[in-house]
Amino acid sequence: MVDLLGFGVVLPLLPFYAGKFNASPVEIGLLYSIYSLAQLIFSPLWGSWSDRVGRRPVMLISTFGGVIAYIWFGLAGSLLSLFLSRMMAGMMGGNIGAAQAYIADITSAEKRASGMALIGAAFGIGFVLGPALAVGIIHPSFAGFFNNLGLLELGSFVTEYRYELTGFFAATMSLISFLMVIFFLPETVDTKDPERLKLPGRPSPLSTRFWKLLASAEGVVHAKQFRLLIISGFLLSFLQSSMYGAFPLFCEAQFGMSAEEVGIQFVYIGMITIVIQGFVIRYLTRFVTEEALFLVGNILMVLSFMLVGFSTGIIVMTTWMGIMAVGMSFNGPTLTSLISQQVDAQRVGGMLGTYQSISGMGRVIGPTWGGFLFTYSISMPFWLTSLIVTFSVYAAIYLFRSKKAYQ
Repeated sequence: MVDLLGFGVVLPLLPFYAGKFNASPVEIGLLYSIYSLAQLIFSPLWGSWSDRVGRRPVMLISTFGGVIAYIWFGLAGSLLSLFLSRMMAGMMGGNIGAAQAYIADITSAEKRASGMALIGAAFGIGFVLGPALAVGIIHPSFAGFFNNLGLLELGSFVTEYRYELTGFFAATMSLISFLMVIFFLPETVDTKDPERLKLPGRPSPLSTRFWKLLASAEGVVHAKQFRLLIISGFLLSFLQSSMYGAFPLFCEAQFGMSAEEVGIQFVYIGMITIVIQGFVIRYLTRFVTEEALFLVGNILMVLSFMLVGFSTGIIVMTTWMGIMAVGMSFNGPTLTSLISQQVDAQRVGGMLGTYQSISGMGRVIGPTWGGFLFTYSISMPFWLTSLIVTFSVYAAIYLFRSKKAYQ
């Protein structure tokens, strides 16, 4: 939650911060993509390392690295420096697979989905509080608070460097996360087990060995189901991340919305995620299979994202965004849980790291894809992306038919 709080502060304002350096829509998309490219490369490395040497070392290194990355972000004086800071943040952000493996360590297979949903809810809290705090930091009333106290120079500083301040806030959140790992997070891996050190490391997705292992489905229970889940993970992250590159630009071009108003939209999405993943999904999994929730989530996400691009009013757009958030809340934790059940316990970290790499590929392509299509039509990123991601609905139907809908 603390990690995502820092990330959530930066996320909705990145296009506006990049605008200070005259970044184009494609360059804005690339700013999101560079983060995900670094995450793609490092996720399997963090995941495999956490299987062998423990979850704590991975979490310690990555959270402290996040502190440095976000300080760099706040001090960026050029578009190149901004790109490099996002790349480093992505390298450190590859720890999600290790965090998910930690949840898998301490939950049974039956309760795995609800455990993953708690991570999703924590993400949701970060996405609620992060953009909300971002809105507060960049809002004129924040600078006005200091002006009213007679601190005019400080108020002027806050006004001039409001986007940079979000980076320093994110660095503070990463530091808090680092300290929490030190003092409150016990190790779940038996690092003295010699068999752990013999586990094969997961190669980089940029290597041929990575794709050979993925194609062979080594150690996987059901190869076809596994492949469908992996492809779905790629497509769904591709859709979601294309929104990051196009949605703020769409809001500004179509409705003249400010950075603060776009941030509120992200707060809204996060609130829905908290409610569903924190409370609703744990209740639903008692009666409905994960495959059924995955199917419903995919249908809602694909359909609503398409309709966002045809919105003629803010209320209509907000409605479709809310439905999309419901779909994301359903298919996110169920997808992670279904993938984790495809391998034995010793390989969960590496497999989830691999999944993060595949979904990271979607996040690499998605933002730049969205920014590129936006230069041709403000609605094209939404309907064309949804059309491509319709395959995930087919995959969910296949998985759904493999089990009864109700337990």
